[in-house]
Amino acid sequence: MDKHYLSPLFDPESIILFTGNENDPAGQTPHAQALLAGFRAQTYRGRVTELSTQTTGTLGDLAQTRADLAIIALPPDEIVAALELAGRIKCKAAMVLSAGIGAPLAAEMARTAQRHGVMLLGPNSQGFQRPAWLLNASTLGPLATSGQQALVSQSGALTAAILDWARQNRVGFSTVVSVGPHSALRIADMLDFLASDRHTQAIVVYMEGISNARRFMSALRAAASSKPVVVLKAGRKLAGNAAAQTHSGSIVGSDAVFDAALRRAGAVRVRSFVELFSAAKCLASRYRPVGKRLAIITNGGGPGVLAADWVSEIGLQLGVLSEAAARVLLPQLPPIASLADLIDLSEDAQPEHYRLALEAAARDRAVDGVLVIYSPKVGGDAEAIARVLADARPQLSKPLLSCWMGDASVGAARTLMADAQIPTFRTPEAAVGAFRNISSFYQNQQLLQQTPPPLSQLAAPDVEGARLLIESVLAERRQALTEMESKALLAAFHIPVTSTILARNPSEAMMIAAQQGFPVALKVDSPDISHKSDVGGVALNVMNATQVRDVYHDMMANVARARPDARINGITVQAMARMRRGRELYIGVVTDDPFGPVIAFGAGGTMIELMGGNAMELPPLNQFLAHRLIERARVAETLGEWRGAPAVNMQALERVLLRVSEMVCELPQLREMDINPIIVDEHGAVAVDARIVVGHAPSTSAGGGRGYGHLAILPYPARYEQIWPLRGGGEYTVRPIHPGDAQMLQDLTKRLSPESRYFRFVSSMPELPPGMLSRFTLIDYDREMALCAVIKEEKLGEDGQQEVSERFIAVSRYITNPDHTSCEFSLVVDDAFAGQGLGTRMMHSIMDVARDRGLQEIVGMVLTSNGAMLKLMQSLGFSVKAYPDDPDFRLVTHVL
Repeated sequence: MDKHYLSPLFDPESIILFTGNENDPAGQTPHAQALLAGFRAQTYRGRVTELSTQTTGTLGDLAQTRADLAIIALPPDEIVAALELAGRIKCKAAMVLSAGIGAPLAAEMARTAQRHGVMLLGPNSQGFQRPAWLLNASTLGPLATSGQQALVSQSGALTAAILDWARQNRVGFSTVVSVGPHSALRIADMLDFLASDRHTQAIVVYMEGISNARRFMSALRAAASSKPVVVLKAGRKLAGNAAAQTHSGSIVGSDAVFDAALRRAGAVRVRSFVELFSAAKCLASRYRPVGKRLAIITNGGGPGVLAADWVSEIGLQLGVLSEAAARVLLPQLPPIASLADLIDLSEDAQPEHYRLALEAAARDRAVDGVLVIYSPKVGGDAEAIARVLADARPQLSKPLLSCWMGDASVGAARTLMADAQIPTFRTPEAAVGAFRNISSFYQNQQLLQQTPPPLSQLAAPDVEGARLLIESVLAERRQALTEMESKALLAAFHIPVTSTILARNPSEAMMIAAQQGFPVALKVDSPDISHKSDVGGVALNVMNATQVRDVYHDMMANVARARPDARINGITVQAMARMRRGRELYIGVVTDDPFGPVIAFGAGGTMIELMGGNAMELPPLNQFLAHRLIERARVAETLGEWRGAPAVNMQALERVLLRVSEMVCELPQLREMDINPIIVDEHGAVAVDARIVVGHAPSTSAGGGRGYGHLAILPYPARYEQIWPLRGGGEYTVRPIHPGDAQMLQDLTKRLSPESRYFRFVSSMPELPPGMLSRFTLIDYDREMALCAVIKEEKLGEDGQQEVSERFIAVSRYITNPDHTSCEFSLVVDDAFAGQGLGTRMMHSIMDVARDRGLQEIVGMVLTSNGAMLKLMQSLGFSVKAYPDDPDFRLVTHVL
């Protein structure tokens, strides 16, 4: 599990080139000529062999030229033959450099590569670069400078432009890869490799679209959990779906959903090329902000005010020194300096003043990051002040950004700060924007850590009843539920709804209204009318029986004129919600392509489209995610004490959002939903109106999450939790791992004997590095699963009271192989619990999960010297074979 499946592609020890006749350059493709020019420009450290598809000889002869990677730059009609040859001589990876190859031929190439077990990058790829290896396997121009950032792009032209820009701006790369359309390997595969690449500290992605949301989110979450990922996406779309049958479908655009997906994955999205590398440069530093309070140190009021205005504009907070810190600092500054909000050192500021201000801001707990602005002044020393920042940076624990305004007089200062790895900008707004990016990284990382189960801890919903209701609607070949059906579905998930009764004539309406109590609301009930108010189908505050009768007649006539084709079941009667100071809100669901269901929240009522400011989140939700979703909506400002009304019951609102998340997870048939309005006050929440659209459940691949294949993010699989007895008394729980288990996993690793650590990690490291610890505990439960055995221990606390703590005693894990039919496992057992059957139980449990996920074979690598593990494998029915690539290991396999 230590060597990535794409290592033969990106870290090849030997390469075969298919570039056509070397004696006839004019007959070679432009891609072949550019590729060969790249190889001639520097000496690649591995072995390179040129081969032709016309080569004669037996496969035995050709096998002598076997290589890790085959690079193919041939005319389209020769590519499949070259791939066939590469597969037969056992190349592990191949790359096709081309342009303009359509989907049918690309699919044939993918099938050929898959048949031979070859990882295929391309067609239509412009290749990749690995500068530290002096490997330029691309048509992107000269080899980039070596650095710690990786660039992944879906556009060859933009990749070449970025590399040209990077050469002029002293930006280096660990990896550059241009994927291209119709490539067999996708952006998700690139992210998967870079997440574990020790030479990459930050990842920059330019993308235009994705095909498999689950695979993309899985890889992106894994990468973002261990290193910063910055994404620039083209093709933003503002308009909603014109065919949508609910408000949700019309107001939620795909670009907003992509925002929500990136936020949930822990990545940072930027909107422009300019922001792309400034964000990556900041995030690649070893410092991380813990909030959004940015202190601004300046020697000019104008630039400082511009920066402060932009702080407010983009949702940050101005970091202001505490009173105690300001009292100490102010006497040491020039007489006209001000610390009211900005740290304005005035035009008389000298390097020493900058040093004192920077130290004060760095110490102050009310500050999360520092921006230092310098504006050229007569007698000022831009370079000396820059040197103050460079000297201070190694001691800082907070992000430091700089803005040296001007040009000719500050060039040397900018160079000095660039050498000290201090992000430097030409304008205050750009510097503040860069801090916003790293601040959002911290916030998004909190979202990434959340792994909610599909069902909350609230009372269990009537899922079966809800499914029966949906099936009856679909059996009638309908998609839109009536208001009464919609409210019944909400009630099955314990969402409070107003009592609603259908009247089929004016007399029934009057009797029902009298029972409900006046005033009442009357609404037309029709499966064909999405927006009732548009056709005169809603009447509010009807005060007496006579008015009910008249409104009934008028409404039926109005609706018949506006929609003569609509089926009318009757008119519903419901008591008006008696929440005088309640806020009208909206909760919706829309199904996005390709991310699946998305939950939206914002202002409700008839002005929903005009008010805007809705927030979105991918399910599943927990209370933390529900709270953050509410905070992001513009309407959040009105939910506290507002215009004399008391604050709303936030817990009740969060509970409704959790219930909606349950609906989305458990009902894959749910396509669109409006709860509008849902009225919330200090006492609780009630759904006044609801509109739901359903469809047949989307088909998913085998093992696609046991009913959760429609979600881009799998819920925490609580169904795999089991309790087992310990030999000698007591019990332990086997459950899936989650991010909160990182410290327990680290403690288990530290307790292992050196021999056990070596058997598990083939390393004598005393503890897991942070990146590996994060990667082992934050998993997607789709292509990877880890089960931990947990016991509870009682001990005396410092206050003398008994405390209960948890402890890991074993962990089993598998990760799905690239063939998507087999998986590789690992197992570790606490030395103190050896010989108690834990290894057997953990292997059976992880094999059961793999079987449940539709996998067909489980494999593992066991050190030849690890006799106990080999004996366990044999007892479980694994076959044990020699591993031809390394005699120190045995290959163990078991058919599931």
